[in-house]
Amino acid sequence: MSRKTAISLFSGAGGLDVGFEKAGFQILFANEFDHDAACTWRQNRPLNSAAMSEGDIAEKLPELSQFHGKVDVLFGGPPCQGFSVAGKMDPNDARSELIFTFLQAVQIVEPQIFVMENVKALGTLERWADIRGRFLSRASELGYNVEYSVFHTADFGVPQKRDRVIFVGVKKGSPKDFFTSMKKQTCAAPKTRDVLLSVGTFGSQQNPDTCSANITLAKSPIMRKSPYAGMLVNGAGRPVDLDGLPPTLPATMGGNKTPIVDQRALEDEAIVNWFEDYHKKIVAGDCVPATMEIPDYIRRLTLREAAAIQTFPPDYTFCGARNKQYRQIGNAVPSLFAYKIAMALCAAYPNALSLA
Repeated sequence: MSRKTAISLFSGAGGLDVGFEKAGFQILFANEFDHDAACTWRQNRPLNSAAMSEGDIAEKLPELSQFHGKVDVLFGGPPCQGFSVAGKMDPNDARSELIFTFLQAVQIVEPQIFVMENVKALGTLERWADIRGRFLSRASELGYNVEYSVFHTADFGVPQKRDRVIFVGVKKGSPKDFFTSMKKQTCAAPKTRDVLLSVGTFGSQQNPDTCSANITLAKSPIMRKSPYAGMLVNGAGRPVDLDGLPPTLPATMGGNKTPIVDQRALEDEAIVNWFEDYHKKIVAGDCVPATMEIPDYIRRLTLREAAAIQTFPPDYTFCGARNKQYRQIGNAVPSLFAYKIAMALCAAYPNALSLA
């Protein structure tokens, strides 16, 4: 019995790939422009490292002709900075055109199904309505029935407040079957506390301290109702709600945008997070912002913790400098979410895949 096959584009560190591999897919070809991310992809797949074709996707498209008509699923997450509300949202950003490069690959390979992941804004904002329309129209011209929907990854067991849009195109059948199948893949996400504790003791060899960026209180904090929102410190790093879920991990982690952990509260859930007390005192007018001294048990999220929040396997390793590793983790599609996508495809289209 043949295996389900897939091609991975804009692979990054391999978050989507991990999920599809776990669901039984064999990656025949992968592509990533960033050297460190491509190295990470290969390093974690020693038996399939040759599948990674590193470099500019525009130059690699001719290589895809060898897979024409031989692939079940083509998936990928083209760079999203051009669409993200966290960026400049520039319609002329060259990276925004890469979703159409993705469709060029679809045209060459003609997979049974394609899956494209991107930021929520691409699927919801009126600003991108024309681009969405162009994408859907072009996919239809290529012979695919296409629909899209925004998903909250925490609904699928990912311990993170991360919203993403998924476009699914199928040659035969209705994409609605996939979205119906996804509803059956939902499950509860663990609390941040449980995820961080599962990684290992902070500062140990298993979970070393990997971010040395100082944490200083903002003189003019941006206040919100929750101490875990707004901006209480300098930089974009926010305190992590240990009994809830952290916000989307950004690709800009590694410095003062890295989320913040109260180590003492992590180890003892009876202890109130330091930032909750600080926030309460500011609201009550009991202290002037930035006059309190941050205790030494307040620290930044480690690489291993960030990877666990993104649901990478515990033994997954990353290449490059620390800031490059943080970026790879932040850019990735959570592996568990990818697995749920792959399993939903298998359930929705058993006759379209090699393994029924």
